[in-house]
Amino acid sequence: MSSLASPLDRPAPPRLAVLASGSGTILEAILASGLPVHAVLVDRPCRALEVAGAYGVPGSLVERRSFDASFDRFAYTEQVVAELEGSGIELVAMAGFMTVLAAPMFSAFAGRVVNTHPSLLPAFPGAHAVRDALAAGVKVTGCTVHVATEQVDHGPILAQEAVEVLPTDTEASLHERIKDVERRLYPQAIKELLA
Repeated sequence: MSSLASPLDRPAPPRLAVLASGSGTILEAILASGLPVHAVLVDRPCRALEVAGAYGVPGSLVERRSFDASFDRFAYTEQVVAELEGSGIELVAMAGFMTVLAAPMFSAFAGRVVNTHPSLLPAFPGAHAVRDALAAGVKVTGCTVHVATEQVDHGPILAQEAVEVLPTDTEASLHERIKDVERRLYPQAIKELLA
């Protein structure tokens, strides 16, 4: 009798969900890479839901109804957590999800939320990383895949790759070149986590 484990003996990879808010191009790269995505969640109506549908992945909208001081981040986060837990999700990949989540997310999925960010963290955290890099006059920026924590754009770095800033770059052109790298680097990093 062989002592080698059969593929049937291996545990199933963690159930993966992707959180998105926009055009879904990073989600598309994750799905096209063959990663086993079990759910897609968005915070507003957006193309990412169409991308999920095209790949046969269940998509859900937990709509953020307020973008002003009345927004209850804690209550909204609890809704997101309930939706993910209801789908048996074990690992969460944020792919352009533009709502900053509160403590319940990082308690429920401690160490199991990953994010991609368009800078070489810890440089230029926040929502305007590409604009900030251009304003600072840096010659090199890039993207970072990291474990997300309650502190925005913080947490252990899993992968980074540099992108040269060209003299002719606009915010749009630089961001698109960074996204080209993200669409390759992020799925690779997630595959390594799942392995």
